[in-house]
Amino acid sequence: MRQRTITAFFFALIMLGGIYGGPHTLFILFGLVTSIGAWELGSLVFKQEEKHVRLRILLVTLLTTSVYVWVGGDILHWWTMNPFLATALIPVVFGLLATTELFLAGKTPFPNLGIYFLSVFYLAIPLILLLMIAYGETYYPNRVLGLLMLVWTNDTGAYLFGRKFGKNKLFERISPNKTWEGTLGGAFFALMIAWGLSYLIPDFTRAQWLALSVVAALGSNIGDLVESMLKRSVAVKDSGSLMPGHGGILDRFDAFVFCLPFYWLVLQMLS
Repeated sequence: MRQRTITAFFFALIMLGGIYGGPHTLFILFGLVTSIGAWELGSLVFKQEEKHVRLRILLVTLLTTSVYVWVGGDILHWWTMNPFLATALIPVVFGLLATTELFLAGKTPFPNLGIYFLSVFYLAIPLILLLMIAYGETYYPNRVLGLLMLVWTNDTGAYLFGRKFGKNKLFERISPNKTWEGTLGGAFFALMIAWGLSYLIPDFTRAQWLALSVVAALGSNIGDLVESMLKRSVAVKDSGSLMPGHGGILDRFDAFVFCLPFYWLVLQMLS
């Protein structure tokens, strides 16, 4: 427990420093999160001796994110690029990957290309959408912190309610510890924090914050379950060991990454 608390303390300091250090430190922070997450994702699928494949997964994820920023120009305004161009970049990246597989002469092109594409959609594109939410006419660090708070408050509420009142299993085949009572408790916590954030962070309307809390409540649980499903399929408990007492980066950010596309979609619908 002590180790877990110490890890959480330093993790919080790094997150706050990265978010409030400015737009470039946010990009570096979540670029690292995405990169380490890509390496962990590759580690779940490929064996230790196949480090070259995991390295390519890492490079693919970084390449996708970097291409978007490079095409758009300035880091604060790249997201204003033509949406058709933004969409076209995805198959362009995939085409380049498929071409490299021809020359690498690997024995498993199907799994390789599949995991490359998964890393793009599971990690790189959510990061891009986070940057689109955080960057505008200026930089909005409070938005990022607020969105993180919704997810992690939901997780805390689910844990507390689940321990105290949990009886009915939510998805026992995948995650035996998740309960319906914990899920509802987490949703209640997220709703309450969203109400408070509507006063503290007026970047979004109250309706937007409340809608985002619903996304956090649903997406957090589904994101956790999806990662648990992937880990269970390869008989692994944690995605990594970078964070003592917490597991790997994916274990800490799986819910947030899963929520990001839905956050962005809700904000577009309610803007």
